[in-house]
Amino acid sequence: MEDLRLIIAKNISTLRKAAAITQFELAEKLNYSDKAVSKWERGESIPDVVVLKAIADIFSVTVDYLLEEDHTEKKPKVALRGKVFANHGFITGMSLMLVWLIALVIFVTGDMLREYTHNDHWLVFLWSVPPTFIVWLVFNSIWFNRRRNFLIISLLMWSTLAVIHISLIILFSVNVRFIYLLGIPGQIIIFFWSRLRKN
Repeated sequence: MEDLRLIIAKNISTLRKAAAITQFELAEKLNYSDKAVSKWERGESIPDVVVLKAIADIFSVTVDYLLEEDHTEKKPKVALRGKVFANHGFITGMSLMLVWLIALVIFVTGDMLREYTHNDHWLVFLWSVPPTFIVWLVFNSIWFNRRRNFLIISLLMWSTLAVIHISLIILFSVNVRFIYLLGIPGQIIIFFWSRLRKN
């Protein structure tokens, strides 16, 4: 059993390093603490079979691969991770640009119809900022480092408050600068939410 622990420990550590991710990032993907991953890699404990399967899926190997000492004939596919990561980045970037393309189409349409519409149609660009953060949040939650969600959600909240404030000034000449006070409890809630961790 001791040998199996060391084999699994070595395989997890090797795969993680080959994929260029930290213990914390692996722990986050598995909803465990980085201390648990550290114990697995030192051979102090073994992840249960469900976690072994999840680890195998993350690194595109089989569970057998994690249990075997000799891998001379079997090469893990972690080299593909860089390409997959790049593709995820391109898809995220294209989606963010799509938000601004839609805003541009609305702006151009409003400009063509300016005789019939309000002259403040440029506000569409201002209102494109919060949806940009929403799209970024979605893709970051799916593919990237979830620790960054704290920053994205904070930016989303403050930009939404700023957009509402500026829009009210421009459209209705109403200056409700106290709207930013709503951000204080909001930021505190976001902070405490970000500290929630599964052991």
